[in-house]
Parts: sequence; C-alpha cells; structure tokens
Amino acid sequence: MDKEEESLVIFGVNPVLEKARSRPSDIVEILVARKPGGPAIGSILDEARRSGLRVREVASSLLDRLTESRAHQGVAARIAPYAYRTFDEFVKELSSEPSPSTVLILDGLTDPRNVGALLRSAEAAGVRHVVIPKDRSVAVTPVVVKTSAGAVHHLKIYRVANLRRVLETLKASGWWIVGLAPAARERLYDRSYPAKVAVVLGSEGGGMRSLIQRECDFLVSIPMAGKIASLNVAVAGAICLYELVRQRTAAKGG
Repeated sequence: MDKEEESLVIFGVNPVLEKARSRPSDIVEILVARKPGGPAIGSILDEARRSGLRVREVASSLLDRLTESRAHQGVAARIAPYAYRTFDEFVKELSSEPSPSTVLILDGLTDPRNVGALLRSAEAAGVRHVVIPKDRSVAVTPVVVKTSAGAVHHLKIYRVANLRRVLETLKASGWWIVGLAPAARERLYDRSYPAKVAVVLGSEGGGMRSLIQRECDFLVSIPMAGKIASLNVAVAGAICLYELVRQRTAAKGG
C-alpha cells in the first residue's frame, strides 16, 4: 500500500462512526466538542471505549479550524494517512475477483464532493474496487470522506500513475470497459452488460481524455428528456452503476 505523507482529519458523525467500527486502528484520536452530543455522539464514544481509543474534548471553534468547516457535527478524528492500494495489488485482486463484478474508474475528477458522492453510490451498488490517477485528480481528502458518509472505509481505492495501463490489464483479464460520455450515440439502457465491467467516468468539465476513450470497448450516454444538456458526474455515475445492478438483479429473476 502507498500512504500519503500527511495524516487526515475526518469529521461528521457518519464518517467518524464508520471509521471507528471498521478500522479503529487507523484512528489517532477522536475530538469531541464540549457540549451535549446526543445519541449519535454517544455511539461514537461507545465504539471508542470498546476499542480503547483516545477521546479529547475540545472547543467547537477548534473543530471549525481543523476541519475548515462548520459541518463537523461536533466530532472529528485524526486518522493515519490514507493507505492507497497499488497497481500490483489491483492485478492480484483481479485474478480472484468473483463474477459479476464492477470496477469504477475516475479519470481526472477534481471536485471532492463529486468523488465522495460517487464512492457512496459505488459502495451501495456493490462495487469493491475504485481506481483514480495520481495526477490531475482529487485524492482522498476529509471532504471526500465526509461526503462518502464513510463508504471510503469499505472500498479498495487504487491510486495509479498510468490509467491506460489499468484499462489494458482489465481487458486482458476478460473485463469490458464502458465509458460514460454525454455525446455517445448509444444509450445506457440499450445494451446488455457482461458480468465483469469497468465503468469509466471523466472529469467534471472536460469528460474523459481521448486516450482513455479509445481504450473503452463502448461508450454510452444517459438520455436527457429536459432542457438541461447533461447531469452532474456524481448523479450520472450513480445512474450507470444502478443500471448494472438492475440488469444483474433481473438476470437472477429478482
């Protein structure tokens, strides 16, 4: 695993609670505002006691400064640097990945709220693997963690230098690559998808890079019935992932 050099401060009830439940060993300390916290904060403190975590009461103004936000809900946690998985680990995981399965690939997204929302949707849709590039892309930041509602702690996130190499490896391993592109003629709902699919989403402004589009087996778009030309990438990604869920559920007779 590759670790970022700086530690993270995550904040908000759901992200801190999910981290305390799923990976308490990552937590350096939990910071709680000096005021009655209610049952949600009580659940976090219960998890902290069970795991022997350090808890420190601080002024709410300190949480404001640490999180650069007033949306911390009275709780934050200092955690170890995020441990990204490597390309070699990705290749190893592919060899034993069950079918059906979906990999989510984010090509150059820079808005942490979009990335966090996509991670939340991906985890809910049963995705286990997410790939992001090292350059020109947002990393796992406190805002990503909070917007994901803690989903980031349940996903395997790979940060790689060469996204094209990832796509080539996927195709060589029997995966199909579908790119979501607003200008694509084929509609998302007009195709039956194979069991192993990698979904590629491009950046908020420019979409997928041309060299990444060329690696896709097919490109699809979401039909727009209104006057707006396109959807937010986080919304579009969620629609795409759940179309895969719908088709797989129908195939099982569910």
